[in-house]
Amino acid sequence: MISPALDAWAPGGGAAGHGPGHGIPGARDPLGLLDLFGDSFVRDPHPWLDLLRSQTPVHHDPATGLWLVSRHQDVRHVLLDPDVFLPDNAQHSVSPLPVAVLRVLARGGFALPPALANNGTPTHPGLRRLVTRFFHANRVADAVPVIERIADGLLDEVRSQLDSTGGCDLFTSFAQLLPCEVLMELLGIRGVDPATLIRWSDASLELFWGRPPLERQLELAELVVEFHQWLTDTVRGGTAAPDSFIGALARHRLPDGGPLDVATAVGVCFFVFIAGQSTTGQLITTVLRRALAESGMWPRVAGEAGLAEAWVEEVLRREPPVTTWRRVTARATAVSGVRLPAGAQVLVMLLGSGSDPEVFPSPERMCPRRENIRHHLAFGVGRHRCPGASLARTEAAVALRAAARGLPGIRPAVGAAEPPMLGLLSFRAPLALVVE
Repeated sequence: MISPALDAWAPGGGAAGHGPGHGIPGARDPLGLLDLFGDSFVRDPHPWLDLLRSQTPVHHDPATGLWLVSRHQDVRHVLLDPDVFLPDNAQHSVSPLPVAVLRVLARGGFALPPALANNGTPTHPGLRRLVTRFFHANRVADAVPVIERIADGLLDEVRSQLDSTGGCDLFTSFAQLLPCEVLMELLGIRGVDPATLIRWSDASLELFWGRPPLERQLELAELVVEFHQWLTDTVRGGTAAPDSFIGALARHRLPDGGPLDVATAVGVCFFVFIAGQSTTGQLITTVLRRALAESGMWPRVAGEAGLAEAWVEEVLRREPPVTTWRRVTARATAVSGVRLPAGAQVLVMLLGSGSDPEVFPSPERMCPRRENIRHHLAFGVGRHRCPGASLARTEAAVALRAAARGLPGIRPAVGAAEPPMLGLLSFRAPLALVVE
């Protein structure tokens, strides 16, 4: 269950882009300055991740109580051993929420039992198979015309805005909307508009994986309750089309032959709706931003076969939208010789693993033709690997190719400030992409 919890996302720490400990007189232990929510880490986490991998690849962070695992081989080891490294805490709140926020959630009946990412019970395989049926490679391939149609429609609006004002934010007008509208069409989601679904999903991420101040937490809690109540009413309504995602959940049977309970069905929807559109929108924004910044890349991805797909893979390696994930040890164990007690809260650094020089030479360079490009762990690995990986990859590649072809003359807006960054515990991406 997501146990409501959290305190406040308040950026702090060193200057953006500077390495760990930069400008701190007498700082003997740079990692003593590490703040996973601080501006220095959020703006440029790579110096910190390089330091973690090279000096202390299994590092206890006193600020969060988490054990940070940053090397590729260790991250892979943790994810491939779900009997020792349990998924139970994967969707827990980062830290306890204040009582006032808990009251808002309790009043709204908010509760999410284990369903997918945090489910280590015998119900998980069946639920995962159900979800995978909607996102497997063949179904995604068949959906490419749908993705292209929606992308082209959104780009028409972008061109109109560029013509009338000279500028546009591709995050809010394209990258954020595309995966939401695609998901709604593929899963047969009705009775809600894309803007509302985006607002609900983003609020859920911020409340449970960020550190907003109390006033903001109360606002977010109200939105999360609205989201949960809409999901509950939709699942209970019995009006979903039989071939829709919610219709499939209604027909699903548990290992004992019984029907899936409403609360678990809501939990599945909560996870799938957020992962299927919020994190994919974050990926598309980063893909577009990095392609626009790379000399000569924008015109190339418009016409060079396979380059958009290769570029997406390299962005997933270097700057995945899901940067970390959590596990808890079932018993005392060791990772790279470091002893972890039973109940240790482990944070696997997916972002750091993709820049491990032992696996990816010159990791700071964007090399879309790397021979081992698919060895990154952006979607996890093993039993809980992201079931929507194929759809996310395809949407990002289609979005990049369509934008490069449809907007050949755009560039990052001259003089625009560095965009604000989403800096949650497990999610990182630009929150704006202003072009002209």
